[in-house]
Amino acid sequence: MSFDIPADRRYMESHEWAAETDGIVRVGISDFAQDELGDVVFVELPDEGDELSQDDEFGVIESIKAVSDLYAPVSGEVTAVNEDVFDAPELVNEDPFGDGWMLEIDADDTDELEELLTAEEYETQVV
Repeated sequence: MSFDIPADRRYMESHEWAAETDGIVRVGISDFAQDELGDVVFVELPDEGDELSQDDEFGVIESIKAVSDLYAPVSGEVTAVNEDVFDAPELVNEDPFGDGWMLEIDADDTDELEELLTAEEYETQVV
């Protein structure tokens, strides 16, 4: 099976992705992760203004098959939360790299992204 793994993002071994634009890091879960979870039925996310450290648990995603913790790819302040996934958690399955994003973090240090997996490295983990 082939999964979408956009090259313009970095990935965590726990299957979160991070896309950085001008110091703001948008976070979601990978296509592989949403496929493994099955139908997502609930997402719990932090509040705007919360401070996160890299690798902190920031929320929970629940599917018909499993409950999984979500982890922060970088340290910083949560500046946006995708409230659409509260009302329509299926967005995570339908468009994990687009409308199904989770949150945005104003990164304290974007160099933390260098510690994450490249698309090629992540692909070797999930294939």
